[in-house]
Amino acid sequence: MAQGSIAADELRLLIERIERLEEEKKAIADDVRDVYGEAKARGYDTKTMRAIVRLRRMETHDRQEADALLDTYKAALGLA
Repeated sequence: MAQGSIAADELRLLIERIERLEEEKKAIADDVRDVYGEAKARGYDTKTMRAIVRLRRMETHDRQEADALLDTYKAALGLA
């Protein structure tokens, strides 16, 4: 019986930690959205900014590979 109680307490603590982290994640997402809103109000193109953020997250090799593939597709479609 004690073992079941300990497992239930541990599970409750884990769930509560997850809930706190989810709340923090939402708050951070709201902050990011506010920064993009501020950038838009100052005249920046937020779609391009999001693309830059996505590119900066990538490893150099992966980014170069994606760029090469994009260039290949653009050339195939006559967009280059």
